[in-house]
Amino acid sequence: MKLYYDLHIHSALSPCSDDDMTPNNIVNMALLKGLDVIAVTDHNSCKNLPAIMNLAKQNDLLVVPGMELQTKEEVHVLCLFTTLEDAIKFQDIVYKRLPNMKNNPELFGNQLIFNEEDEVEGTEDIMLLNSADIDFDEAFKLVNELKGAFIPCHIDKDTFSVISNLGFVPEYLKINTVEVANANKYEKYIAAGIIRKKYKVIKNSDSHFLGKISERENFIYVKSKTIEAVLEELR
Repeated sequence: MKLYYDLHIHSALSPCSDDDMTPNNIVNMALLKGLDVIAVTDHNSCKNLPAIMNLAKQNDLLVVPGMELQTKEEVHVLCLFTTLEDAIKFQDIVYKRLPNMKNNPELFGNQLIFNEEDEVEGTEDIMLLNSADIDFDEAFKLVNELKGAFIPCHIDKDTFSVISNLGFVPEYLKINTVEVANANKYEKYIAAGIIRKKYKVIKNSDSHFLGKISERENFIYVKSKTIEAVLEELR
């Protein structure tokens, strides 16, 4: 079956995201745009997933639990998991490896934690826009141990991408899927020999604002409308 997706959305837990990126707003905008499956992947944290996943269940919207990890090399990676519990396990590992630095909301933005009513239940004190002390290879290993999908983000961008920071996508790692921002630039990387392996390619919004959430245009074919089937296609 065909599922229309956006697997890279930020909530207001990410300090660089708009404060209007609340659980209800994200779920309702995804429904308005006709999406079947989304992933809310905040920087280095999963703390808004419980509210978002509970809301989505009530509205026949599939939410894949995950985060956008920033590795030691400042590479961004989508880390997607089968269950919320696995995502939280990964979050616990990441939190132990983040610098002990408090967020400055006036400088970086708010890091808001919501309940299902879009009420602010708290804020995340630790600064989420830092690199965890986890290198790219170890991150791949940790995600795979939890049977998750490890997807390098926006690999064609000039910052925070595996190509901009490492110079290549490590072929010795069994990476199956990559995310691109610009398909034409990705094709140029292939032509130049920067990318030699054939990957599955997905395109997401990387939305930090409601209006930027993807339209009903990007899709994947899966066996069923389940998290397991989506990850089977990506990992």
